[in-house]
Amino acid sequence: MTSPTKAEGSGPSAALEPELASKAEPAEVEKLEGRSPGQLMWHRFKRDRTGMISAAVVIFFFAVAALAPVISSLYGKNPYTLYAQEPEYPFLLDDFAMPTGSLGGMSGDFWFGVEPKLGRDVFTMLLYGMRTSLYMAVLVTLFSVLTGVVLGMISGYFGGKVDYWLGRVTDFFLAFPQQLFFIAFMPVVTAMFVSPKDETPTYLRAVAIILVMWFLGWMGMARLVRSSVLSLREREFVEAAKVSGASPARIVRKEILPNIVTPILVQGTYMLPSSILSIAFLSYVGVGFTEPTPDWGRMFAIGAGIYEQDPAFMFFPGIALVIFVLAFNLLGDSVRDAFDPKTGR
Repeated sequence: MTSPTKAEGSGPSAALEPELASKAEPAEVEKLEGRSPGQLMWHRFKRDRTGMISAAVVIFFFAVAALAPVISSLYGKNPYTLYAQEPEYPFLLDDFAMPTGSLGGMSGDFWFGVEPKLGRDVFTMLLYGMRTSLYMAVLVTLFSVLTGVVLGMISGYFGGKVDYWLGRVTDFFLAFPQQLFFIAFMPVVTAMFVSPKDETPTYLRAVAIILVMWFLGWMGMARLVRSSVLSLREREFVEAAKVSGASPARIVRKEILPNIVTPILVQGTYMLPSSILSIAFLSYVGVGFTEPTPDWGRMFAIGAGIYEQDPAFMFFPGIALVIFVLAFNLLGDSVRDAFDPKTGR
C-alpha cells in the first residue's frame, strides 16, 4: 500500500511550490468575485449583437441631432434659405417649380436634393427636423414616465379607495381617442394664449404639443407600475421594512422602486419612438409645427403633395424615421432580455 505521505508527495500536486500556490489564489478569488445586477445586465447586453448595433444607431441619431448646427455650418447651408431665389443657383428648379436633374436635384452642392417649389436644402431640413422631433419626444417621454411612475406607485402601494379612484381616473383618460383628441385640442391650447389673428410662436406650439401628449401619454406606464407594485407590496422584504418602522415613502423609494426599474426602463424605450411618430403625425395633419420650422412630419406633409412629381423628396426622411424607430424598438427588446434572460427571444 502507498503511505499517505507518499500519496501527498506524488503526482502533479507535488510540483506546486508554496510560491506558485500563493500566485494561484488571486485567480481563484477573482473567479469567485460576485457581480452586481448592473454588471450582469451590461455583460449580457454586450453579448447581444442586435442590441449593440441598435444602441450605436440610436446614439448616432442623437449625436447628429445635437450637432445639427455644427454640421450645417460645415456643410455651408441651412434649412431656411430659399436657394432657388439665390443668383448663384439660377437653374435649381424648372418651369414647374420641380428640382432639375435626377433624384430630386441631388448634386455636390445639395447632397439630398432640394425641396420642390421653394428650393430649400433637404439635407439640412432633415438634420433640423430630426433635432426637433427627438428633443420633443425625449421631453414628452420623460414627463409621461415620471407621471405614470408616481401615480402607479401611489395606486399600487396604498390600494383601497386610493387605488379605486386613481384607477377610474386612468380609465377616463384611456377612453379618449388620442389621435382625434390631438387634432381637436391642439388649436384650443394655442388659442388660449394667442389671438387667432396673430401667428403662433414656435416655442408655444412646442409647449402645446408637449402638454397635449403628456396629458394622454402616462396611463400605460401608470398601469404597468401599479401591477408591479401590487405584486411586490406583500413580499417578505416589504413586510420586514414595515415592521422595522420605515415610512411608506422610504419603503416605496428603497424597497419597491429598485425592483421595478426593469419594466419602467423597457416601457420607456417603447414610448419614445411612439412619441416621435405622434409628433410627426401632428405636423402632418397641420396642427403641429408649421412653416418654416423643420420637422419630420412637415416634410412628409410636403412630400405627400408632390410625390408623383418628385418621389425622391420623401425617401431620406422616410428611411431615417424607419431606421430610428426600428433601432429603438430593437434596443428595448435587448434591454429587456439583458435585465431578465428568461424572456430571451
